[in-house]
Amino acid sequence: RIIRRQRQELRLLIEELKDRDRELNDMVAVHERHIQAWEDDRQKILTLAERCSLLASELNERNAVIKSLTKRLKLLESQHNDSKITLESTEQKFKELTQKVTDSSVHCQALEEKNQSLHCSILELSAKTGQLQAREQELLAMLQLKDKALIETTDQITEVTSRFQTLESALRTAKVNEFGCHREQQDLKVTLSDVMCQVNKMKGILSEKMKESSKNQEEISHLKQENGCLRSELVLAVEEAHRKDQLYQFTKSKQVRIEKELSSLRQVCVKQQRDLHFLHVNLDSSQDSRQ
Repeated sequence: RIIRRQRQELRLLIEELKDRDRELNDMVAVHERHIQAWEDDRQKILTLAERCSLLASELNERNAVIKSLTKRLKLLESQHNDSKITLESTEQKFKELTQKVTDSSVHCQALEEKNQSLHCSILELSAKTGQLQAREQELLAMLQLKDKALIETTDQITEVTSRFQTLESALRTAKVNEFGCHREQQDLKVTLSDVMCQVNKMKGILSEKMKESSKNQEEISHLKQENGCLRSELVLAVEEAHRKDQLYQFTKSKQVRIEKELSSLRQVCVKQQRDLHFLHVNLDSSQDSRQ
C-alpha cells in the first residue's frame, strides 16, 4: 500500500515534472524567440544606426553644399547687383556718348555749312580781287598812256620853249635891227603873242594833265591799298578756312574715336548682358537644385 501510494506520488511527481519540463521547454522556446527577436531588433538597430550615420554624413554634406550654394548665391547676388550698377552706369555713359555724338554731328554740320559759306566768300573775294587786278591793270595802262601823253606834251613844251628861246634870241637880234626891221618886229610880236598863248595853253593843259595824273596816282594808290586789304582779308579768310578745316578734321577724328569707344562699350554691354544671362541661368539652376 505504501509502495502503491509512493508509486502514485512518484507518478504524480513525474507528471508534475513533465508538466514543469514542458513549461520549461515552453519558457526556453519563448526565451529563445525573445533572444532571436532581440537579436533581430539589435541587427535592425545596428542597420538603422549605420543608416543614420550615413544619413547624418550625407546631411552634413548636403548642409555644406547648401552653405556653399548660399555663399555662392550671395556672391552671385552681389555680382548681379554690381553688374546691374555697372550696366546702369554704362547705359548712362552710352546715353552721354550718344548725346555727344549728336552734338558733334550737329557741330560738324554747322562747321561744314560755315566752311561752305567761307568757300563761297573766298570765291567772291577771288573774283573781286581779279576784277580789282583787271581794274588796276586798266588804270596802269591808262596811266602809262597819260604818262606817254604827258611826255609828248613835255616834249612839245620843250620844243615850244626852245622855239621861244629861239624867238627870244631872234627878238634880241630884231631889237638890234629894230630900226631896219620894224615890220618884221611887229610880225615877230604877233608870232610871239601867239606862241605865248600856245605856251600858256600848253601850261594849262600840262597842269590839267598833272592834276589828272595826280588823281590817277591817288586812285591807283587807293586801289593798291584796297587790293592789299582784300589780299590780307583773303589770306585771313583762307587761314580761317584752313583752321575751320583743321577743326572739322579734329572734330571728325574725335567723332571717329567716340564711335570706336561707343562700339567698344556696346561690345562690353553685350558681354555683360551675356554674363548676366549666364548668371541668371546659374542662379535658376542653383535655386532648382536647392529646392
